[in-house]
Amino acid sequence: MTGLREKQKADRKRRILEAAVTQFRADGYRAVRIEDLAEMAEVSVGTVYNYYNTKGDILIATVAMEVEEVLASGATIVADPPAGVGDALLQLIFGYYDHSLEYLSKEMWRTAMALSIQAPQTPNGQRYSALDARLSAQVTDLIRALQARGEVKADLDAEPLGQVIFNNLNQMFIEFVKDDAMSLETLRARVAEQTRPVADLIARAGPG
Repeated sequence: MTGLREKQKADRKRRILEAAVTQFRADGYRAVRIEDLAEMAEVSVGTVYNYYNTKGDILIATVAMEVEEVLASGATIVADPPAGVGDALLQLIFGYYDHSLEYLSKEMWRTAMALSIQAPQTPNGQRYSALDARLSAQVTDLIRALQARGEVKADLDAEPLGQVIFNNLNQMFIEFVKDDAMSLETLRARVAEQTRPVADLIARAGPG
């Protein structure tokens, strides 16, 4: 019985998030009401509030859903990176970028970022920061995997190096969501130009 209740709860939460993705994209985050989401998800308004205290909670939960999926995809790259430091880093980074608009529009990303900056000590602010920290840690894990394979210099500290690379890809993503005219192709090209020289610097020289 407990298992059935948990399954029903997960299904209702999934329907609410799916409704949020659809409604926020169609009408804009600010215009959508909790009542609209409840109607589309075919649940009561009270049910929505059982799971999420505010519309901001729903938005950050959508961000978390997106990040969990890219982390799962990134884990397969970390487990078996492609050859070449630059190619490995860019495959991971591009995986983050290419999935970024799967659930969220640029307007939704801007709003989520604003929520995390305006109230960093709230649960939503802390959750957003924790998601960023997990992405940064995955970049570090990839560098360590490349070190173990002998492709990145062994004397480099992977953690601060991973943080530097993540901070750059994250800042470039902020520039991307700020500019509605910027395409994913442009973002990828600019980050590739910035990442490859760094990859060359940290790569271990081959024999001879």
